[in-house]
Amino acid sequence: MLTDSSEQLNNLDSAIQPKETLDDASLDNTLRPQSFLEYVGQEKVKKNLGILIGAAKKRKEQIEHVLLYGPAGLGKTTLANIIAKELGVSIKTTSGPAIERVGDFGSILTNLQDGDILFIDEIHRLNKTIEEVLYPAMEDFKLDIVIGKGPSARTIQLDLPKFTLIGATTKLGSLSNPLRNRFGAIHRLEFYETDEIKNILRRSGRILEVPMEEDGLSEIAKCARATPRVANRLLKRVRDFSQIKNYSTIDSVKAREALEMIDVDHIGLEPADKHILRTIIEKFAGGPVGLSTIAAATSEEIKTIEDVYEPYLLQIGFLARTPRGRIATELAYKHLGVDYESMNNYKNTKIQKI
Repeated sequence: MLTDSSEQLNNLDSAIQPKETLDDASLDNTLRPQSFLEYVGQEKVKKNLGILIGAAKKRKEQIEHVLLYGPAGLGKTTLANIIAKELGVSIKTTSGPAIERVGDFGSILTNLQDGDILFIDEIHRLNKTIEEVLYPAMEDFKLDIVIGKGPSARTIQLDLPKFTLIGATTKLGSLSNPLRNRFGAIHRLEFYETDEIKNILRRSGRILEVPMEEDGLSEIAKCARATPRVANRLLKRVRDFSQIKNYSTIDSVKAREALEMIDVDHIGLEPADKHILRTIIEKFAGGPVGLSTIAAATSEEIKTIEDVYEPYLLQIGFLARTPRGRIATELAYKHLGVDYESMNNYKNTKIQKI
């Protein structure tokens, strides 16, 4: 059903047409893959979803509810839209924080058609009242509405169309067990390999009409934090730089020059990443230190550190989580040019004095 990624890309070379100049918001949508054939990476997830969709089509039923989880920027929203296109149905998109009242959510559900997909991003941020309304909607396609207040209050039940809920979250553990158990298919999206990021950049480069040398692709790919969203963002900034400099093509030297202009180092760390690591090392002797303390010391929000910076720092082994807090690893010391042995000797000396 789904072929190898390299074959997919070769088949697409002649199919992808360059797009006219668009603003960044429009470009983000333009660069999104429109089918499993165009979607690079996450092969196991694509295979399982392909089977799920194929079986549902044979039975002429809607697919089971799907939960996609993993770090931000890996393609959860894109996959939801592709599933809808593969099924030939409409998709309605919202997010957990946007649904504040039961009435608003009821309006969304009653406006769906049979087979439609409801995509809820950041589903872990649904409030408990909405979550309780969602249970019968997912299981029995019923909507319970309470009319009136106090002793005169009564409940009426409305039939809902047979829809499919696709939820996306960066925090699977924050979902309640009753909600999580109502999803028939749960898939984790993994960080991308460098070769997969290069394939994504090749496709995006063709769409943006950016001539790229192979070493230029490699330079951007290794700075992309193993995340397609970051890769495309960096490519757009490198494109801007090359246009201003009138470069006819982008090689590794020109790509590095552009990335240094926006303070992205050779493994993708940005000033905020280094600020967090230096704070842990210099102010808290390398840790362990709590996340709220790091947030206060760096003037960053806890959610930003946890969702944006920490996943990649953990992935490359620069940060470690312990029961007592975060610790900067020896790799982080080395990358920042801080002597690991002398810093730890200093830390041990302070502990002994105390």
